[in-house]
Amino acid sequence: MEMFSETDGDVVVVVVLADELDADNAKRFKSKMADIIGNNRKFVLDMGQVRFVDSSGCGALLSALRQISAAGGDLKLANVQKSVQSMFELVRLHRIVEMFDTREAAVKSFG
Repeated sequence: MEMFSETDGDVVVVVVLADELDADNAKRFKSKMADIIGNNRKFVLDMGQVRFVDSSGCGALLSALRQISAAGGDLKLANVQKSVQSMFELVRLHRIVEMFDTREAAVKSFG
């Protein structure tokens, strides 16, 4: 699983460079997110390249959200493709994590 992060002001933007977030790479995703989280508090996860997420992927996202929330931070999603958005709505993840059409809108939402 390839990911990279960059900062936009005080927001860390994490770009996922994978077609799928599933049982095959969820553990690597959690590990890489744990390394990135550190002392940061504001995160945008750019999922523009992700076309499929399964239950393991949802679990990995929730794990990252728990870590960030425990430190007083917040996680927002950007560029979520329709197929992935449908999965998130099915499991009600969209009620826990805010989703934005663009990375810029997600970053701006932190005010």
